[in-house]
Amino acid sequence: MSEPFLSSDDYDEQAHQLYNEARYDEALTLLREGLSLYPHAVELHVGLAYAHLAREEFAWAARAFESALSLDPDHEDALAGFGEVLLKLGRREQALAQFEHILSLGFDDDCELMLQLGRACFREGLHQSAYRYFELSVQGAPDLPEPAACAGYASHRLGIEAQAIYWLRRALESDPDYVEARIYLANLLYDKGEYAASLHQLERTQPEDHFDELGLWRYIELRKEEYHLPDDDPELAPWLARLGEIAGEPDSLDMLLAEIESQAPDGTPRDPTQLELFGTLLTELAAMQKRPMADDAHTIAMLNGRTFRGTWDEILSQMKEADLEWAHRSMDEFMLSHVERGKAETGVKIPVTTAEEFIRGSASAGVLRIIS
Repeated sequence: MSEPFLSSDDYDEQAHQLYNEARYDEALTLLREGLSLYPHAVELHVGLAYAHLAREEFAWAARAFESALSLDPDHEDALAGFGEVLLKLGRREQALAQFEHILSLGFDDDCELMLQLGRACFREGLHQSAYRYFELSVQGAPDLPEPAACAGYASHRLGIEAQAIYWLRRALESDPDYVEARIYLANLLYDKGEYAASLHQLERTQPEDHFDELGLWRYIELRKEEYHLPDDDPELAPWLARLGEIAGEPDSLDMLLAEIESQAPDGTPRDPTQLELFGTLLTELAAMQKRPMADDAHTIAMLNGRTFRGTWDEILSQMKEADLEWAHRSMDEFMLSHVERGKAETGVKIPVTTAEEFIRGSASAGVLRIIS
């Protein structure tokens, strides 16, 4: 019996399956066979290019993408892949031109495509561009956790901590089981000196959720300090076991360095409350220094993606009215409730002196984002 006749779509589908199984050699063989029969099949050229890209054969990948684009200059997947290859080859300006072409074609609301562009930029250290594409990805799929988390990672690399915390918390609002974002958030909070909030996040993870030593060490340190646990407490056993799986047994130098890190310069244990208070004072000072004219309009975004615009006082009023639980209660009660929730979840004390300081403090805690 003769072999069944395969269309170009059949070749593409079978090669795609092989690609998803990381069987790149077989995918390449199949795609070359398909192209010998269908030399003008754009999808086969694109598939060939991505298989070469997965094997880090960048010159061959570039050639295949160029062949695809010669047949269809507006093929979005070919443009995205060609841009990735150009980034790998150090041709950043040309790469970003491919990505801009994709946006000009109207694909800025394609969540997966924007994620691809963002990740490509992120891997090459183009964090501002990466953030732009991740934010577009969020707009394309506002209820998905991954785009928001990626926006958080890029914000952190850009040094915008409050914005990073906002996006990570938004990702967790969409999916509380998104442990990668939760561990990242916990480490950000720890680095800010918000130890209670960091522990709160780490306690919602399991040892097997961790693939890096840092979060495990910090959980053990914070748990021991908070509950006065001895080193051999059975509660810590699974965390120490997981640490051993990842890093091996710690030596005496590791233990000494960990102990030094947990102490203040004078040798006393670090006081998270004092660090938290100091951080709050800095937040309030920054808010006072940046206070705009009263008639300026601002825009903020909440974790659920809802936005409010107006003066600081108008925005605060809109926030209260939008919260059905507090809409018919006093502003003071609403603000105090907001402060309590923020303190419990982030470890940051939100000031309530003025509407502006309240909103800026909330942004610092990562429970909202100031857009303008």
